[in-house]
Amino acid sequence: MVGSIEPVGTSFQSAIAERNGDRIAIAMTNGTTQDRTNRFATRPSLVTNADCVVGIASLLLWVPVPLYTPSTKPPFARTVVARVRDTLCPMPVAYSWKLLRAAEFRLDGGSMFGLIPRTVWSRTVPTDDRGRITVQHNCLLLEGGGKKALIEVGTGDKLDAKSREIFSFENRSIIDALGEVNCPPEDIDAVVCSHLHFDHAGALTRLPRPGEAPDWTGPASGMAGSRPDHGVKKTFPKAVIYAQSREWQDALANKSVMTRTYFKDHLEPIRDQLKLVDSPRPFPFGLPPNRDDEPLLSIADRETPLPGLDGISVFLTPGHTWGQQAIKFTDTEGRTIVFTPDVMPTVGHVGAAYSLGYDVEPYTSMVTRRWFLGAAADNDWLLVLDHEPGNPCQRVRRNEKGWFDLHSDS
Repeated sequence: MVGSIEPVGTSFQSAIAERNGDRIAIAMTNGTTQDRTNRFATRPSLVTNADCVVGIASLLLWVPVPLYTPSTKPPFARTVVARVRDTLCPMPVAYSWKLLRAAEFRLDGGSMFGLIPRTVWSRTVPTDDRGRITVQHNCLLLEGGGKKALIEVGTGDKLDAKSREIFSFENRSIIDALGEVNCPPEDIDAVVCSHLHFDHAGALTRLPRPGEAPDWTGPASGMAGSRPDHGVKKTFPKAVIYAQSREWQDALANKSVMTRTYFKDHLEPIRDQLKLVDSPRPFPFGLPPNRDDEPLLSIADRETPLPGLDGISVFLTPGHTWGQQAIKFTDTEGRTIVFTPDVMPTVGHVGAAYSLGYDVEPYTSMVTRRWFLGAAADNDWLLVLDHEPGNPCQRVRRNEKGWFDLHSDS
């Protein structure tokens, strides 16, 4: 039984959209409904921060505060207003963060660039003598609000020698990276995974140390055929682990174009630590978008705050998997940081058609990449790319060709 299996819904400002002919019914936060035209190109902001202001004003109508001019308003009135504001629209927690490198490894270049010819992508991305490109497990350690949270954990230490050789894995894991910043895994309060493939979530469990009893025993992960059962330990025993509900269901059913990526030895042991999220889809179910369509709802209306992690939210970025999510937070310098999953794993994947051969829906990845990059440019997000071996911190700017350029940041 999963320990908080109930999906976490959308936030205070979110709206629920249901298709009804060519109009949609929007459930507003005040209990009423509005009809809005269902046209992707119009991109209406259905519920915004203005609704939060209206909510505050409505509540203030019931607060017995005398009327004062700005020059004579007493501290009591200012305190009441501030308390109501902070209750309904609290300031998000700002996080300090560190980039952790959990292991360099290599992936087949053709698989990483899908239908893009090698003669094109190899101009800027070098390969080894086996046609593999170098990538990295990029993870983030966040501290704020009295908590420590990890975004991504990498592969870990459980793969057998032959599997490690296939990918030329560096001999390290997230545990080594945490040790380098003096943070024991037992101190981690929360882990947020973009999705549950082994190279993003495998290190949720680890091999037992000598003398340790396993938390779970069962089939061992690997790429080179079946292996005997083995025991594993939870790497982050006190952490709440966040993932999308759709991603969890697909992981259990092994719904992937890769037959060996959702392994039981990193999924089954963490069932009781899970808190599942159910964020709104960018586009209505059963209505495939055109290549340049924008989602009906803005990202602000589709992101889901993570319960227990004030100031951290997630939103769906489907294509690589149906339940893949990006993770968003504000840092102590006031920057909006968005951890970017496999919709754009490296700087070499900024092109429109640069979808992975590993994607369950390459077309959806292409559509997602367009609106994601547009939002990043318009909102000046600082992106952290999940597999970039160089500098993963990138800003996005629109160019004169109608697409986007990346600019390294720190």
